Amino acid sequence: MSVRELGLPQREASRAELPERVTIWEVGARDGLQNEQAIVGLDTKLEFLDRLAAAGLGTLEATSFVHPKWVPQLADADDLLAKLERREGVRYPVLVPNERGLDRALALGVESIAIFGSATETFARKNLNRSFDEQFAMFEPVVRRARHEGLQVRGYLSMCFGDPWEGAVPVDQVVAAGRRLLDMGCFQLSLGDTIGVATPGHVEAVLAAFPEVDSLAVHFHDTYGQALSNTLAALRCGVTTVDSSAGGLGGCPYAKAATGNLATEDLVWMLDGVGVEHGADLDSLVSTSVWMAERLGRPSPSRVVKALTGS
Repeated sequence: MSVRELGLPQREASRAELPERVTIWEVGARDGLQNEQAIVGLDTKLEFLDRLAAAGLGTLEATSFVHPKWVPQLADADDLLAKLERREGVRYPVLVPNERGLDRALALGVESIAIFGSATETFARKNLNRSFDEQFAMFEPVVRRARHEGLQVRGYLSMCFGDPWEGAVPVDQVVAAGRRLLDMGCFQLSLGDTIGVATPGHVEAVLAAFPEVDSLAVHFHDTYGQALSNTLAALRCGVTTVDSSAGGLGGCPYAKAATGNLATEDLVWMLDGVGVEHGADLDSLVSTSVWMAERLGRPSPSRVVKALTGS
């Protein structure tokens, strides 16, 4: 008999202060696939998104309007959005780096976008070819126009817990950069542990430095196996939106130290165990990640997927 048939994980409400419900911001189709060297076909991407929606996930980051020269995997963004069959009640935000990207998003009827900045000078130059300050100047007209058009704008901030070139990133530097994105008009700020070096105490220190924790989300990579413990620390600090990637797919083409994202299945298993609602169906997620792993030609790195499938 399987652990699922035995009623595991055992569901017990945590004694610690935790939110009643968490929003899972699924990034598998964008952040998960963007680092894949072999191009994933358009039909596969569309089916991936549909399977994720069928599994109960309400926010699916669909693609990115970065230049195809920099991220060839997402060169089919226009075709994907044109053919995407949107499910009622599901949001499909896209990543937009500049006004050209916004033009494409508006033309395709996108309702929600995300911009992506860096907490450090070096990564801003490597990821955006802009200085630390220049990146914000690039974002300002994007956010202003998007909000004028009625779009919801999310802000990503990378390298919040450590940078492979600059090392430790001061907390006040992270807060200053994050505040600029929030003040610009982003409804939410996702704090990224791009190379996966954060620990729970560090997470608590960064979150405590922001006065508006209800506007924050977290985005953890699992390089050192800390993504789940860091997520639990964030939830105890009041965060209610967590980024994750089905099957633990992901990485960053501009930061080679970045490994996969927190696996959505691992997150769901933990949330089930501490009695936090999320709306996703674990068995459907596992089936979807196994399906995608077969198409990528390698097993899923998700521990829960491995445990439940014996792979």
